[in-house]
Amino acid sequence: MSAFYEINLEVCMRCKPVGLAILLLPLAINCVVSRAALAWGDEGHQVVALVAQSFLDPDVRKRVAALLAADTDTLTTHDIASEATWPDKYRDANINGSREKTRQWHFADVEISAPNLDAACFNHPPLPAGAPASDGPAADCVVDKINEFAAELADPATDLEEQVAALKFVLHFVGDLHQPLHSSDDNDRGGNNKRVSAAGFSAGNLHHFWDTEFVEQLGPDAKTIASDLIGHINAAQQTQWQAGAPADWAQESFKLAQDDVYGQLPPPNGRGSFRLTDDYVTMATNDVALQLSKAGVRLAVVLNQSLRRP
Repeated sequence: MSAFYEINLEVCMRCKPVGLAILLLPLAINCVVSRAALAWGDEGHQVVALVAQSFLDPDVRKRVAALLAADTDTLTTHDIASEATWPDKYRDANINGSREKTRQWHFADVEISAPNLDAACFNHPPLPAGAPASDGPAADCVVDKINEFAAELADPATDLEEQVAALKFVLHFVGDLHQPLHSSDDNDRGGNNKRVSAAGFSAGNLHHFWDTEFVEQLGPDAKTIASDLIGHINAAQQTQWQAGAPADWAQESFKLAQDDVYGQLPPPNGRGSFRLTDDYVTMATNDVALQLSKAGVRLAVVLNQSLRRP
């Protein structure tokens, strides 16, 4: 379990929300207060984009803003945080079959019982000759789509409409990759089939808790959460997290799911549902804060590498 944050849940579950800055007071202070099938929910994706924005090269930040300003789509507004939610909106709107076309692009379901990233990625199908990444095969995974869309952003020959689409998919998919239930599966549709409950929460499924509920423990809104995360990412962490590639990050998310998401689940009750302990909620909230931070730093890496120009 990550020790990124220390949270006293016995106190937290009964108190109003506060920002992460309070959660990161010196260790001598041992009593702090917090607030009680997408990946992440909108707020998590917005947090990742806002964290990334702070680590972009100045010229890349301007280029991102210019591409988003050229977006003519009306599913979201055109700031970086809102655009990071666009692929979910596009999928759910089912525009010209976008649901079936893109829904599998959001995850790589590596099986806990027999881990194999290649199998989870449909053995990495190539793009058809001449096809843009946005028209790639429906049977593809988040790892490959990040690489394909990043390559389009790096290619000056990519037309403007495809560049805009590629940017929006990258903004979203790097976040998806860091939600551990989008890099793992326990024959439960990435946690969607596991019913869970916890003190202070409405009952739901395990996937929803990791998408949304644990993110909401971190602060009242995406800007507050992102600001607090940014302020506590040190230079050593930034250097460490910048290493590797999407396949490595997927394996890391899988390991987190194996060890914590599934590995720390209590036994199910007689009805087959899981009652999460306060310790599990503490662990999960810490893990989510760490994953959002990593995703933001790594999204900036992908964008800086793809959009940096000589």
